Amino acid sequence: MSTPNFPQLAGSAVWPVRLASASLWIIGLGLLLVVLSGPLTRLGLVKFGPGLMTLAGGGALLAIGILTGAIGWIGAAATRVPIRAGSVALALTVALVLFGYLLLQLVRAFGVPPIHEISTDLVDPPAFVKIRAIRAETPGVNPSEYVSEEKTKNGVLNVPDVQRKFYGDIQTLVLALPAADAFARAERVARDLGWKIQESAPVEGRLEATATTTFFGFKDDVVVRVRSAAAGSVIDIRSKSRVGLGDAGANAKRVRAFLSAMQKS
Repeated sequence: MSTPNFPQLAGSAVWPVRLASASLWIIGLGLLLVVLSGPLTRLGLVKFGPGLMTLAGGGALLAIGILTGAIGWIGAAATRVPIRAGSVALALTVALVLFGYLLLQLVRAFGVPPIHEISTDLVDPPAFVKIRAIRAETPGVNPSEYVSEEKTKNGVLNVPDVQRKFYGDIQTLVLALPAADAFARAERVARDLGWKIQESAPVEGRLEATATTTFFGFKDDVVVRVRSAAAGSVIDIRSKSRVGLGDAGANAKRVRAFLSAMQKS
């Protein structure tokens, strides 16, 4: 990045120019950190924690850059000092849009409970088989077993109770289809949703897959269970994040998308 060619001034009139110039550098660095935080994590160059810290650091720099640029802009207007208004306006606009988006995601994350798995069957959750081995080979991941209680800073959360309260609409799906047809539909829907099939066991009525987020490359594992019933077939699904205590509602969103697609297919 080349140094902006601001007018050369002396005395007290210089400070708006310096602030405006500094804001461009600060916003530029913030944008760089935000943009790189995802790919660095996805490529395995940094781990989950440092990747999120890089994103947070970029967001903080954007906030500082916005404040610095705004003060410089106001100061320039008040003192009638000329600055590169076009460059500063563009930088502030981009920074405001991106910072606003990051802030919205943060608000949404804090608006959902700190759990990282969702199941349509809370009494007998579908179990991982193939993915259990995959998780066992990966250090630092959440256990593959369904965990009904999670320790948090505010005490112990009963996961089934929390799910019933916040995601009460997520229930076992019953379809008027033979189990074999329901299983075939489940596998087709999983592929359409972009999940990587880890194992398809139609005889057992078990389908295991992994969903990978676009930006950070976070991996969440999914198991679908299809059983025969008098009404046709009973479909249950469980989605669990590999890392993190909370999932910002990602697993519930994924399960809802699957159940909706199963009913429409």
